[in-house]
Amino acid sequence: MKISVLAALLLTAAALPAAAQSGPSVQEQMACRGDASKFCAEHIGKPPQMNACLRENKSKLSDSCRKVVESRGG
Repeated sequence: MKISVLAALLLTAAALPAAAQSGPSVQEQMACRGDASKFCAEHIGKPPQMNACLRENKSKLSDSCRKVVESRGG
């Protein structure tokens, strides 16, 4: 279980669009970890596809993750 949580965290870090050349903060990663694995698991390891998936599922995302996606241009 700990490995899957770590994998989801790393996935989210790679998945969110970069804003001003910076990666997502730890708080942003935590906000989207569950949503990324729930709605976009098939895109693990494919950051462009993960970004698109999160944007496409924005209406289904938790409030905290939706705010992250929106703040990063999604």
